[in-house]
Amino acid sequence: MSDGNLPIFGRRRIETFGVSAPSVATAPAPEIRYHSDNVGAVRPEVAELRNLCLARMDATAVASLAPERLLNEVERLISDLATDKRVQMNAREQRALATELVDDMLGLGPLEPLLLDDTINDIMVNGPDHCFVERGGKLTQVPVRFRDWAHLTNICQRIAASIGRRVDESSPMCDARLKDGSRVNIILPPLAIDGPSISIRKFSKKPIDFEKLISYGSLTPSIARILEISARCRLNIIISGGTGSGKTTMMNALSRFIDPAERIVTVEDAAELQLQQPHIVRLETRPPSLEGKGEITARDLVRNALRMRPDRIIIGEVRGAEAFDMLQAMNTGHDGSMSTIHANNTRDALSRIENMVQMSSMGLTPRAIRQQVVSSVNLIVQVERQRDGGRRVTQVTEIAGIEGETQLLNDIFKLEITGETATGKLTGRYEVSRIRSTFMERLQYYGLDRAWMNALDDS
Repeated sequence: MSDGNLPIFGRRRIETFGVSAPSVATAPAPEIRYHSDNVGAVRPEVAELRNLCLARMDATAVASLAPERLLNEVERLISDLATDKRVQMNAREQRALATELVDDMLGLGPLEPLLLDDTINDIMVNGPDHCFVERGGKLTQVPVRFRDWAHLTNICQRIAASIGRRVDESSPMCDARLKDGSRVNIILPPLAIDGPSISIRKFSKKPIDFEKLISYGSLTPSIARILEISARCRLNIIISGGTGSGKTTMMNALSRFIDPAERIVTVEDAAELQLQQPHIVRLETRPPSLEGKGEITARDLVRNALRMRPDRIIIGEVRGAEAFDMLQAMNTGHDGSMSTIHANNTRDALSRIENMVQMSSMGLTPRAIRQQVVSSVNLIVQVERQRDGGRRVTQVTEIAGIEGETQLLNDIFKLEITGETATGKLTGRYEVSRIRSTFMERLQYYGLDRAWMNALDDS
């Protein structure tokens, strides 16, 4: 038992499914015309028209018009100016320039078409001339351009200002969110050498549940049933994975099984959870002011959440000293709490939690921290974005106890990749453990012990 895992007696290997479906919808991308597709937009006379049009617009009138009405008015103005200045523009070019101007005034400029494209999960802007998107787990470059650094910087500042934050040379990094809930990270020069950088994790307009995750090939019905039971019987769950692996999506799916009568307090850097329950208090961190004061950290919010009579505390992501307060919450009557963490596998997740607890300067010994983790965390769900673009559950691990200095882990499910199809999609099977769980009494208390065993038998 030197590796810290439980013995494999009672474990059986089974074929579960061909992992062939990506974790995002694979419908063909709609035809979207980007601003830079208008070849006339780079002509000097068209740039002059753009400036003249902006100069003639009244800010008060613009704010009072509906987007459709504004678009028609701007298009009419462009047509008049093109006639006066004898600039040859066809109807398509006029419409494209009008759309660009309206997007700049009311939206996020060249990013607007990308935000409207439901097939895109992530948008990454590396300076004014390079923009990449992720579709189906694959990165591709798109023909989106900003006019210059100033144009891109203005978009960055508009995003930050919309939620009362700022980003400039004195404070060049910012986490924010868009009106639809999409998460945004901004970093400006001089830290970003090649120009302002924007990273947007888009907010799904349609909440994803386990049924959809099964159809995408992210997990099997048996795993979905085990995770549903875990949420219903109030196990403390950590969702682990890399950047963009689907941790928040998994937490949103799990949260659907929380009793609507429970009081939930969420703590996030940028609010993005899509919980469906009626009794939710959403807390969000705050950066320091221009004078360096007024910062509210995740640890401050977790401590405050403990005084708000929560039934469950959900932390969007644990990344620092708040890990100690999270463990305290899980171990003091707030069963069913959840959080996410960045780690490569479930054992690494435990090591990361231990390191972050040490950041809290509580003076605890490594064994005391490990004991605290064992008594607080019940399950770790590992998710991974794999090389074919699919996001999949690779491990569901029970924290089964501690022996000496080593935490004992029981991999209830563990994915083994067995090959790939002719189209490049991975295939695999899960190794399933039927060892009696250490929280079987909890399952019996909720009357879900037979359902748990049946889910394993059906695997």
